[in-house]
Amino acid sequence: MEPEIFVELVKGMKGKLTITALCHLFGISRSSYYRWTHRKNLGSLTAIEETIRRPFLQHKFRYGYRKITALINQEYKVNKNTIQNIMQKYHWNCRVKVKKRHKVGQPYAVVENKLNRQFSSEAPLKKLVTDITYLPFGQKQLYLSSIMDLYNGEIIAYTIGDKQDRAFGLDTLNQLPKTTDCLLHSDQGSVYTSYDYQNQIKTKGII
Repeated sequence: MEPEIFVELVKGMKGKLTITALCHLFGISRSSYYRWTHRKNLGSLTAIEETIRRPFLQHKFRYGYRKITALINQEYKVNKNTIQNIMQKYHWNCRVKVKKRHKVGQPYAVVENKLNRQFSSEAPLKKLVTDITYLPFGQKQLYLSSIMDLYNGEIIAYTIGDKQDRAFGLDTLNQLPKTTDCLLHSDQGSVYTSYDYQNQIKTKGII
């Protein structure tokens, strides 16, 4: 991965995943990341590359090369093939929007909010939180399922895949050991409220 892209990714995931977890996911050492953040020439671009990069970041990765070309050509005349090649070079790809799906039927289980914003924990494996987010990666759309221990903010289980389904969520859950008096907090998404997920939670002794 390009150093600039990874530095921008860490900034974008602030509050969701720690630097340590992201470095581990992408096989990058923490020392390399911090060295990149202090490089004065990190992301040094030519004039035309900076012209293309500016609207791309301004519109938060929502536009592809055709829209970027139209925006740039309001002030400058730049060939669309040139813009496309530069965007491919730096992996400035349009982030694919996740389509909202209508819920079919009712979820298997809906429970009260037992965590209730009590985000501190006095011991490991007592309070866990989980969620699924998406990672634009080149031309692909990947998903990251992770479980964090609120005791120390450590990511104790994670899965990366190209499908956001029950098997994907279960793969992350199955990395946890059997335990007692452990609370796992999530949203009320279909993955977490499904029969399979709820059944596996009970098997592991998790609330």
